[in-house]
Amino acid sequence: MIARLDDVRMDEVHLATPVAPEALARLKLGDVVYLSGALYTAREGVYRMVVDEGRDFPAEVRALTNVNFHCSPAASVRPDGTYAVEAVTATASFRFGRSMPRWFERSGATVVVGKAGLTERAYREWFVPHGAVYLTTVGYGMGAAYGQAIRRVAGVHWLSELGIAQALWVLEVERLGPFLVEGDAEGRSLFALANREIALRLDEVYRGLPPYAMGRFGETTARTDEVV
Repeated sequence: MIARLDDVRMDEVHLATPVAPEALARLKLGDVVYLSGALYTAREGVYRMVVDEGRDFPAEVRALTNVNFHCSPAASVRPDGTYAVEAVTATASFRFGRSMPRWFERSGATVVVGKAGLTERAYREWFVPHGAVYLTTVGYGMGAAYGQAIRRVAGVHWLSELGIAQALWVLEVERLGPFLVEGDAEGRSLFALANREIALRLDEVYRGLPPYAMGRFGETTARTDEVV
């Protein structure tokens, strides 16, 4: 049972898509995950079409993979008319918020990859009932590094309607990562765990700060006295 950050072991895990439920159940907070197989990009434009407008999620994509990457691809057209995606920039997942329960139902996704994560309440109420987990990207500026794992573009949907950044791209990848398990199958959050431990010592940190050499109105080292 992971109750503190000291309990996080960060084991390296390699998953093949579509990811089996038993493999998701074995993931622990903080595990370092690499993905191989097929996944797809889907962000606001796709969510709006599928969740809000009721458009059918592509059946062939649902049959192929259960991994949705919240990201924007850097795509180009080759001289022969085929596409190349050479980098993927993760998108903050909190913006999808309340669309997630309906999204899981209509897409069949059980792995969501993105940036910054959601809340533990979101994981418990929206992810857990659908057997889904959340993987977060590692730091910023990783788009080109993640792009090196992309082997080919297997397909693209709604490109004319949504454009390159918002279209649904189906990508074949090999050892795409690293990602961290931020939301596990039981609805626990790695970030929330860290924030709880940080919060316990914030007062201690503030007490140890020296006074400002130069300060502006409202600046203070006392958390309770901040002026906004």
